Amino acid sequence: MAKGTYTYEPANVKELGKDRMRFELGDTMVEGGSDTTALTDEEIQAAIDTYPKKWKRAKLMLLESLCRRFSYEVDTKTGPLALSFGERAKLWHEDYQTLKKEVSAESCSVAMSNNGIHNKPPYFYAGMQQNERTRNI
Repeated sequence: MAKGTYTYEPANVKELGKDRMRFELGDTMVEGGSDTTALTDEEIQAAIDTYPKKWKRAKLMLLESLCRRFSYEVDTKTGPLALSFGERAKLWHEDYQTLKKEVSAESCSVAMSNNGIHNKPPYFYAGMQQNERTRNI
């Protein structure tokens, strides 16, 4: 099984790419590799490549993966050490729910404004019940 890479370059955050996605997800502590980072560079790039012109959809895909992956983690306390893994998963889940609603709303508005992929004229329109033959009587 191939190991993933974990890189983050803050200077590249202004461009839509792996580093920007890491920044938006808050997954920027790459120094510890898989111990401190949730996603590999390859996973992030795969999501971006899956939705090349739909940034929010790629982000939604990654958030869903994070929610599924970390939903089973529990908070742990051993002596003075306390690890709150549940808080991290909860935050990603909230981000997922918010973004899912936003993407869904955008999909509906695009479908309504463009009438879907087919670009057909709307079925109902103002004045559709007027009889053209009776106008000049």
